[in-house]
Amino acid sequence: MLSKIYSAGLLGVDGFEVTVECSAWDRLGDFSLVGLPDAAVKEAKDRVRCACENSGFPFPHMDVMVNLAPAHLKKEGSAFDLAILCSILQCDGAIPHHLDLSEYAMIGELSLSGAVNPVNGVLCLCLAAREAGRKKVIVPIKNAAEASVVDGVEVYGVSTFRELYNHLLGRERIAPTTYKKESFYAQSRAYGVDMADVRGQFVAKRAMEVAASGGHHMLLVGPPGSGKSMLAKRLPTILPPLTFEEALESSRIHSVMGSLGGAILFERPFRSPHHTVSSAGMVGGGAYPKPGEISLSHNGVLFLDELPEFPKTVTESLRQPLEDGSVAVIRAAARLTYPSRFMMVCAMNPCRCGFYGDGTDRCKCAPNDVRRYLDKISGPLLDRIDIQVEVPAITYDEMTAKAKDGDSSATVRERVEAARAFAKARFEAQGDAVSSNAAMTAAQIRRHCALDDRAAALLKGAFESMGLSARGHDRILRVARTVADMDKSEVISASHIAEAIQYRSLDRKYWNR
Repeated sequence: MLSKIYSAGLLGVDGFEVTVECSAWDRLGDFSLVGLPDAAVKEAKDRVRCACENSGFPFPHMDVMVNLAPAHLKKEGSAFDLAILCSILQCDGAIPHHLDLSEYAMIGELSLSGAVNPVNGVLCLCLAAREAGRKKVIVPIKNAAEASVVDGVEVYGVSTFRELYNHLLGRERIAPTTYKKESFYAQSRAYGVDMADVRGQFVAKRAMEVAASGGHHMLLVGPPGSGKSMLAKRLPTILPPLTFEEALESSRIHSVMGSLGGAILFERPFRSPHHTVSSAGMVGGGAYPKPGEISLSHNGVLFLDELPEFPKTVTESLRQPLEDGSVAVIRAAARLTYPSRFMMVCAMNPCRCGFYGDGTDRCKCAPNDVRRYLDKISGPLLDRIDIQVEVPAITYDEMTAKAKDGDSSATVRERVEAARAFAKARFEAQGDAVSSNAAMTAAQIRRHCALDDRAAALLKGAFESMGLSARGHDRILRVARTVADMDKSEVISASHIAEAIQYRSLDRKYWNR
């Protein structure tokens, strides 16, 4: 007899349908598994046999051949266990042959006791099952909430194989797990930190607001304890809330890594990798490539504290993703593309001791030591950071002030949302599908960045005196466009250009580039 059960496999953050075919005949009881299985899939033979026996079903004593199609795509993980066992039992007749299971996709790992264990990537696998036309999906009970986010399929969470068997035969039906999209918008977003906690630093806080309004990358330079990390950690609190579509995109990546922790993300990701992270950990990789920190930051914030301490191979690997919003990871096993559109915020000291240029004599670094420290940051990487701002040490009066001296995150977020809404209306009027000012192409910059005469003259002078590259010129225009949006101005004026140029001034102070 031949049986077919449908499941799904992962290819990066995308799923693909897998047909689990089983053929059996009377011989010695051999069990063969083909279709490019990895080590975890090959071990399914032993898991399935024990789970079958411990669930009260005698394992067929005949030769069994299981094929995972399509055979040219590598199958990894333990999510095929349920489908393999169901195909074997239907082939043997324990699950009736006439029972049509073509509507089902079965996803889950079996323990030796017959319990169904959770697996990674269920959200992606359910999306693949839906695209393949499956109407019902069987998943581990602990993955049911995550799977239920996918519209158009009925999700059934099971805790044991016996429970699934009874459901398929109609003995004890399992109620489907549902997800109400309204609960996503009603979810509480309690950040625990607030921009009003930051004392002083008015220039830096203004720069943070500009960065949030336009989606611009940002560099904070200042001595230890000046508040750089404190500012960066409050950036997500002033960004607009995730839309459901953005949350679904980001949740797929976290689902693959097993770090979702719920049905769906409802806050923007904030990732802060240690400076000992490898290139593969940052951009993605491994024998069979997995997403890295930049993909886990998709639609959120990537914070790189102590930027010069990161290996140069790691920081230079960010250059292409910062431009493209995606990263291609190429290994012998696969070539995969992961989304990576994020806001990057970097923090650093101006020298190894941290006090260079603060107007005191605390810095003991030799000029060559300062130069070597700053040169760890390459010119091309700096060129991709739109906003560079100095964060000086705060004064005693600022530290001990009793009243809060800045707006709350909620107040700032309202202004950010208003600026983004103004930009969105302009993009839609021109028929451009752009997520933020920072993502504008060169052609879109020409359409949306109209300058008055004084602004054009000021930008020309800055281009010549600062020795800007073409990329630097366009980045000033993008930031100026954001500042104009915050003022609800269609035309970029000289004051908008001047503020954008101000955010590039550290190039000359520290790097003289």
